[in-house]
Amino acid sequence: VTLCLPHADVCVVDDCSTDDTVARVEAIPGAHLLRHAQNTHIAGALLDGFRFASERGYEHCITMDAGLSHDPDEIPRFHALREADLVIGARTERIDAPWYRHALSWGAKTLTNLALKRRLVPWGGAGLRDTTSGYRMYSRRAYELVVSAPMRSRSFDFHLEALAYVFRAGFRVEEVDITYQFSNSSLQMGIVVEALKTCGRLWSEDFQVR
Repeated sequence: VTLCLPHADVCVVDDCSTDDTVARVEAIPGAHLLRHAQNTHIAGALLDGFRFASERGYEHCITMDAGLSHDPDEIPRFHALREADLVIGARTERIDAPWYRHALSWGAKTLTNLALKRRLVPWGGAGLRDTTSGYRMYSRRAYELVVSAPMRSRSFDFHLEALAYVFRAGFRVEEVDITYQFSNSSLQMGIVVEALKTCGRLWSEDFQVR
């Protein structure tokens, strides 16, 4: 949090933690804190963060992990592409990430790229290098679109669903290289299954807010 503050206002969403997260955040001058009485998972935390940004009229909202998997000093790289509606931090350098995480990210990227444009061949897809990265910057119209959308995902597949709504709306999507530091993972087989289901929905549903 303290590393982010020189670059932007910071809002921490505490999703029903049982450690001393709340006390630590409250002790940091300038940091905002949103607390959940019940666990809402990634989707609920990000949506509340977007609502916080919308209420304050922020033109951009950056999402990132709080466990230093993402480097706050790379925030200016996102700002440099602020004309885009969604800037995804492509994890071109992964530190200590196990092979299966590389494989899962590659699989999700491949399926999502094909599904976004409903193509059966890789060269007809969306051409994105990383579709599951949580280090992102949304423009105001992009994050408000996601808030207004009938989101169904609850876990890591939220990133796929949010991307689908922004992409299908015709908004500009860009990527920037980032370094990813692997840490403790909460990835479970159920999460992988849900991500596969979301990829399937990208083929069958429009993902457009009407």
